[in-house]
Amino acid sequence: MPVVLRVQGYKFWFYMADVAEPPHVHVGKDGNEAKFWLTPVKAAREGRFRPVELRNIERIIDDNLEFLLKAWNEEKDKHVNG
Repeated sequence: MPVVLRVQGYKFWFYMADVAEPPHVHVGKDGNEAKFWLTPVKAAREGRFRPVELRNIERIIDDNLEFLLKAWNEEKDKHVNG
């Protein structure tokens, strides 16, 4: 599960077992974990994050969306094509 981005103490990563799902990223901080779809950006699982944190995470994803989608596709290609 490669961590692909670190911003404001949040870690963003992918689980390669999830490559059959639409593009998404897992986000963690202080023992909390959420899952966000990337197209469109929307929380799939909010975990125990507060609403203000979820909005901040969504903003970070929006600001880094091109990078995250590229990283998702690269990791998916590695997993699928070996």
